[in-house]
Amino acid sequence: MKNSLYLFSDGELVRKDNTLCFKTDAGNRFVPVENVNEIFVFGEVSFNKKFLELLSQQEIILHYFSYYDYYMGSFYPREHLNSGYVILRQVEYYTNNEKRLSLAKCFIHGAVKNILRVLKYYQSRGKQTNQSIQSIEKLTDSIDSSASIEVLMAIEGNIREHYYRSFDNILQHEDFIFERRSRRPPKNNLNTLISFGNSMIYTICLSEIYKTHLDPRIGYLHTTNFRRFSLNLDIAEIFKPIIVDRVIFSVIGKGMISGKDFVAGTEGLMMSEKAKKVFVNEMEEKLKTTINHRSLGRNVSYRRMIRLELYKVEKHIMGEKNYEPFIAQW
Repeated sequence: MKNSLYLFSDGELVRKDNTLCFKTDAGNRFVPVENVNEIFVFGEVSFNKKFLELLSQQEIILHYFSYYDYYMGSFYPREHLNSGYVILRQVEYYTNNEKRLSLAKCFIHGAVKNILRVLKYYQSRGKQTNQSIQSIEKLTDSIDSSASIEVLMAIEGNIREHYYRSFDNILQHEDFIFERRSRRPPKNNLNTLISFGNSMIYTICLSEIYKTHLDPRIGYLHTTNFRRFSLNLDIAEIFKPIIVDRVIFSVIGKGMISGKDFVAGTEGLMMSEKAKKVFVNEMEEKLKTTINHRSLGRNVSYRRMIRLELYKVEKHIMGEKNYEPFIAQW
């Protein structure tokens, strides 16, 4: 089975025949290329053209992050599944305001229903999430009446704010107080974890798009502009609550990450290497977790669910079947 390769140390990535070699001061690490799904680079890592050629041949995406763990970009090999017809259909759905808005509303409905699943799960375990649930359900009623993407995004932003405020009641941890959503730089430990987790799910969704006929540059909820990719941001909205946020609650609740794992830098807070490794390990375990897929009649992993979500979007724009977002059942 293919796995994601995470690199936190400084070093050099080179090609050794058909094997990846990561050279560091501590020694060399060899990884068979057929075992690699994608690569995440957090350290100062250099590589050359021969190495990139191997990634292209093996259809492996490389994502790289800054010193402060901000997503910087991806080496996105030449698309081997690109379909001109599918791209034309994507553009048609983007340029037609009614079609675009309808699809964007589906993404928001999926995200909100999964947010409510999370809040009700913790409500059933004695956490005080009632007020957040009521506020979000009230805002949900205005999604369908939204006349523009801008209005829709504003509603989504308000829903997220209510949702994130509930984190304090769920976590009840003095080292992880929400206060308010802050980015670039995140202002506290909890915001740092949220930003890190969101960056991870954005890149994972991008990797899954690469394995479909869809073009990641054409999104519907998130505007297609000079930003390199936007469709991955759309799909990630659905999965952030049930993957990223559940991992955050898990690593904090189990004491796997503590306030001591964060240090202040010139551009905001940073997570320790140990904390990053803990987080990505937990996230990988979550992505491998299988759940029952009612339509298929078998269990599939959360990572596979992301791909299936993309296939549903593709079928929607091809006019084969109306898109319905994935809603967690637990």
